Amino acid sequence: MTSRASTQTLSDDPLGGTVRRTVLPNGLRILTESIPAMRSASFGVWVGIGSRDETPTLSGVSHFLEHLLFKGTKRRSALDISSQIEAVGGETNAFTAKEYTCYYARVLDADLPLAIDVVCDLVTDSVLADADVETERGVILEEIAMHDDEPGDEVHDVFTEAIYGNHPLGRQISGTVSSISALSRKQIDGFYRRRYLPSTMVVAAAGNLDHAKVVRAVRAAFDRAGFSDAAAPGERRSRTTRVPARSGQVVVRNKDTEQAHLVLGCVGYPRQHDNRFALGALNNVLGGGMSSRLFQQIREQRGLAYSVYSFTSQYSDSGLFGVYAGCAPGKVEEVLDITRAELARVAADGVSDAEVDRGKGMLKGAVVLGLEDTGSRMSRLGKGELLYDEMLSVDDVLRRVDAVTPEMVREVAAELLARPMSLAVIGEFDDQDFAGALG
Repeated sequence: MTSRASTQTLSDDPLGGTVRRTVLPNGLRILTESIPAMRSASFGVWVGIGSRDETPTLSGVSHFLEHLLFKGTKRRSALDISSQIEAVGGETNAFTAKEYTCYYARVLDADLPLAIDVVCDLVTDSVLADADVETERGVILEEIAMHDDEPGDEVHDVFTEAIYGNHPLGRQISGTVSSISALSRKQIDGFYRRRYLPSTMVVAAAGNLDHAKVVRAVRAAFDRAGFSDAAAPGERRSRTTRVPARSGQVVVRNKDTEQAHLVLGCVGYPRQHDNRFALGALNNVLGGGMSSRLFQQIREQRGLAYSVYSFTSQYSDSGLFGVYAGCAPGKVEEVLDITRAELARVAADGVSDAEVDRGKGMLKGAVVLGLEDTGSRMSRLGKGELLYDEMLSVDDVLRRVDAVTPEMVREVAAELLARPMSLAVIGEFDDQDFAGALG
């Protein structure tokens, strides 16, 4: 395998800057977007490993690592990591998802070399000291407890588990009290050493930067950590695996809450489905804003709930569509009836051309307005390379949205909303209260 890196220019986007991609001999992919008009830069290391890559015994280990990697490396203490970035007015953080984990920093453009060195150091050369494992175990257990005190968030986990059951997609990203309590330092370190390799990672940077300088700095950081062996970039997740999913599930979690929280939904589309842009428009029409059908029907006209919205979640080989509402316990039945009736009406009768135009406009606005800072542009590069078969420019995405027709949206509505639904509820109820909730 050659020791030379290969570089290509992916786009010169009139709404952004020049996007370049380099693949290092060790399999690491580096993407940058040069935007000279900005005075900041964002840098991230995207690891193609998330909670769905964990066995039941290791449930929560990816999120555990997200905490631990900031606790110190051979060159830096936890205080060094935070203070060096904060001393130049920057910020650093991380997050874990079901199919990836991201570590990032945002700084002034002149301080990008420091951000690269710090983030690459913590991702590639963490110590994972025994004492830090025990400290962060306590922090994560508190985080799980805090999440359990937020039923509006918890009900989404209940819904996901109702659909996917014991499949890794059905498990909580944070793990459970029992799995986190049982994880040993050896298990965490083994997962880290096996999974955090250049071939599984994508480096992304955006802002006032020079691509060649970023590549040199990243390569030096990975070489210093011992990641210089030749390897091919990792393959993207398979789009053809079949994820076992259940329908017609009713899961009620009895809990003393002021409000009742419910999610009604079904299996949706995977991330690269041909109809994903039509689904995005439909989602906006149904519950994507204050002018959406469900918001108007449930909140504006009847005052039954403060919060009501629809949502989609996409994975490489599956997806979810759902409607969330939080309301007084005595209004749950009425909210549920209205939601079911509206979904059935849209499935049978479709939506108007004007509604589709509004849904598409919301999609395009979200794409463009969401790229107003270097952090969101960096995320676009990282996710695009890690998760998709092609790197779409902003113009490409807008053209795909413009190509969505009202008939396409009506076809998606007729097919998707006719699927068997499942229901998750949190509140002072039992299973019998929703025995006939799905018809």
